[in-house]
Amino acid sequence: MGGWRRKLIFVLIVYFAGFATAIYTLAPVPEGYTDSSGEQSFAHSALKSDQFAKSFNAGMHKCVDFAKVAAKDLSDFVKEKVTEAKTSG
Repeated sequence: MGGWRRKLIFVLIVYFAGFATAIYTLAPVPEGYTDSSGEQSFAHSALKSDQFAKSFNAGMHKCVDFAKVAAKDLSDFVKEKVTEAKTSG
């Protein structure tokens, strides 16, 4: 009893942990921030927020465009198979 509740709670915990990790990773770092070794942090050097946002936006647009083309191709393929099935049977 309550097995689905445990699974739901577990999934929610994992989901929000991933969300919190993403926010922590993508949060902007204050200018001039250095870690304990004196070097600039990885987040500051690799994820400059403006450049990252533009790059991410371009990547998402490419992904959406690809998905639209793939959906259209799949739709045409399914229509073709349905037409074949109707004519043969």
